[in-house]
Amino acid sequence: MSINATDVKELREKTGAGMMDCKKALQETEGNFERAVDWLRAKGLSKAAKKAGRVAAEGLVTSYIHAGGRIGVLLEVNSETDFVARNDEFQAFCRDVAMHIAALGPQFVQQTDIDQDTRDREKSVLKAKAIEEGKKPEFLEKILDGQIKKWASEICLMDQKFVKNPDKTVAELLQELIAKIGENLVVRRFVRYELGEGIEKKKEDFATEVAAAMNQ
Repeated sequence: MSINATDVKELREKTGAGMMDCKKALQETEGNFERAVDWLRAKGLSKAAKKAGRVAAEGLVTSYIHAGGRIGVLLEVNSETDFVARNDEFQAFCRDVAMHIAALGPQFVQQTDIDQDTRDREKSVLKAKAIEEGKKPEFLEKILDGQIKKWASEICLMDQKFVKNPDKTVAELLQELIAKIGENLVVRRFVRYELGEGIEKKKEDFATEVAAAMNQ
């Protein structure tokens, strides 16, 4: 059903939950505001946003090496305390996200990390393609805006659909863990290596192998 943006904003202000969580809550409750508040409370999501401003300087650097050593990932996830860094669920989350990175190869943690040069370069390519396809000039900017948003969500870790559960994004999984553990958690940075990357070679789909291994 169609959700009113004003209701989403009001629900966010009341609960402190994220914008997308508020929208989903209203969709799940067919627009009923009070039921949406209860839905967020039941999920623990209304608490998560309130923890976002806390300093998270502890945590874990975890690694994932795909079978055969063809893909490797180093990932840093921060927590508020060293105690949480030793929590089994926190460690499992870190391992899963590292495997997700190996499988889907995001370029950035979140959209605010995308530098302007990268955005401009992508927009230039998309614009040239749209012109080649004969798109009308008066619609060009609107088309490009939509394409850039789609591109950004596809290359940013937090916006990607989690490879083990495509019904949720990595950001949604993180918010659920924050609510459950009770501390602010931050996916800070990662680096992904693929064997022979940048060297001209026979194409092999390692990412598909990783995704298959995760679902075994």
